Amino acid sequence: MSQAEPPSHLWAVVLAGGQGVRLRGLTRHVYGVERPKQYAALMGGISLLRQTLARVRLRVPPERTLVVTMAGQAGYMATELKREQRAPMVLEQPADRGTAAAVLLAAHWIRARDPQGALMFLPSDHFVEDDAAFMDAVVGVVRAIEQGQRRMVLLGAEPADPETDYGWIDLGKPLPGIRSSSPMHRVLRFVEKPDQAEANELYHAGALWNTFVFGGSAATLVQAGAEYQPALHERLSMLDKFLGSEHERWAIAQAYEFAPRASFSRDVLEHCPSRLAAMRLAQVGWCDLGTPRRVIRLLDRLDVKPDWLATLRETG
Repeated sequence: MSQAEPPSHLWAVVLAGGQGVRLRGLTRHVYGVERPKQYAALMGGISLLRQTLARVRLRVPPERTLVVTMAGQAGYMATELKREQRAPMVLEQPADRGTAAAVLLAAHWIRARDPQGALMFLPSDHFVEDDAAFMDAVVGVVRAIEQGQRRMVLLGAEPADPETDYGWIDLGKPLPGIRSSSPMHRVLRFVEKPDQAEANELYHAGALWNTFVFGGSAATLVQAGAEYQPALHERLSMLDKFLGSEHERWAIAQAYEFAPRASFSRDVLEHCPSRLAAMRLAQVGWCDLGTPRRVIRLLDRLDVKPDWLATLRETG
């Protein structure tokens, strides 16, 4: 089997439930109303979400692609998927309980359908220069996961500069016994938005930008939820007998009603570095389109000039 052929139990989970608060001013300028950034066409003719789905489709079929969204975004989602020849599945969260709930709900949902499922999580608001190389790296992560080690694997971007507005992954020694297209490293720690001096140290030490693109088996993710977010896990575990049934939507609403809010990065991953590995995403340009400054800087570098950019500069 070639590197490009996806493992049989690979699932892509596209995280598309955010509100895009930091880009609200920009999307309001582009559309005249506030719109979650994943549904905005900021880099060309199609939205960030559809760009992500097109990227995923290079290696993962729509029937094994799950988009996790949020109540109140159904109209945007319907418009986006109407343009897809083969639409992925959509899992709607009834309320915002943070990224931990989104990740762990997807893990429970997929485990009910494919107990051997290996999940890759991809935010819907990233820019990637080489989609095929990026997705080959995603496949490489899943191949490492399927070698039987109960680890969650993060894909870290090769930093272009000592950026202070990104999270960083400080790498440890390479992990023995894992065959992968790129060396797998232990994770020493996470550093979120360091000051310039620390960012310089991380950059020169070979640390990676944290892309929040990561994977793990469904069973490993559910177990991590049980250990580090037991209250959330208890509520999501109540779903297992309803998932796939006519009562699924009702059961998810009940589970979310009193579910605690938590961040998967801060409240799960940062607590278990010994269960993590990181793979370097080398020679693939990557950018998190989280701020207007970053969007405009990328457009300038790519020499892309959408109509809204000129009017934005005219108004200051």
